[in-house]
Amino acid sequence: MIVVFDTNVFIAAIITEGICSKLLHRARMGEFSLVSCPFIMKEIRRILSRKFRLAHEELALAMAPISESISHVIEHDLTITNICRDADDDNIIACAIAARAVYLVTGDSDLLEIKSYKGLKIVTPRDFEALFV
Repeated sequence: MIVVFDTNVFIAAIITEGICSKLLHRARMGEFSLVSCPFIMKEIRRILSRKFRLAHEELALAMAPISESISHVIEHDLTITNICRDADDDNIIACAIAARAVYLVTGDSDLLEIKSYKGLKIVTPRDFEALFV
């Protein structure tokens, strides 16, 4: 099963111990195939360095479990527009569609409001975790 995590799920997995960190661990253990794209990876680094003020060395340490959990970082040229209020969210959906993901896991209420797009199921981390119980 191919899954894409929104940036907020990766950030929560690194910053807190909870469902998101548990999901990142599941990906690392190979319970599903976690796919990402350069847009998401760049956004993670930007948020960790600017919002959380991580120094270069701290950023590298924070990115290590993320990199270990991701099966594949895809390059794609798929453009999706006007699905979400935030163009960055359109980029997240484009990544998931290009990856042929079954699930997009997010805590973003704007994305969750969509529920599904072209067969992609958009779910909360808690709902995704419930699939493994």
